Amino acid sequence: QVQLVESGGGLVQAGGSLRLSCAASGRTFSSYVMGWFRQAPGKEREFVTSISWSGTTTTYTNSVKGRFTISRDNAKNTVYLQMNSLKPEDTAVYYCAARAAANVQFDYWGQGTQVTVSS
Repeated sequence: QVQLVESGGGLVQAGGSLRLSCAASGRTFSSYVMGWFRQAPGKEREFVTSISWSGTTTTYTNSVKGRFTISRDNAKNTVYLQMNSLKPEDTAVYYCAARAAANVQFDYWGQGTQVTVSS
């Protein structure tokens, strides 16, 4: 069982930066693939990025490539999302998620943190 708690959201002007954190409980954190998803008002939740258990493999949706960076610190049971050059269209609730490496679907979800980018 993994419990996830996000933090770091807020209001930022376009072009600014934010860093989200996701603290995970559970001794098996280092074995999980971690991801970030987001859901804008009136839209479906979408995949943003993921990182392998070792941190060596990352995947990004096209709209955030070159602007967002996912990283993890297995010693601290924490995954991060550094967001630079933010745009108003990045406004959404951002969710941290975890899945076992053998699974396709993400099994565990945080409660979400709001990111609002003003123009």
